[in-house]
Amino acid sequence: MIDRNTSDQHIVEFDLTAHEARRRTEVVAALGDGWDPLAVMEGEADAYRLLYSDLDAEQQATYDMLVSAGVLPDPGRA
Repeated sequence: MIDRNTSDQHIVEFDLTAHEARRRTEVVAALGDGWDPLAVMEGEADAYRLLYSDLDAEQQATYDMLVSAGVLPDPGRA
């Protein structure tokens, strides 16, 4: 922590780099050895495809509108 005092102001800076590294280490440790990030991402992609499959014409038009507006991700880019 750096405290720079001026006449009427105090500037305090915190370097959270060490804390962030420790936090990430703890998260990975909590996930355990059985966690497979690629399988998780593939599962999410499968769920996304399933969620937006078999839409009727009105639902498809709404979906297309939301994708073009950037509200939902473009399935070609996901």
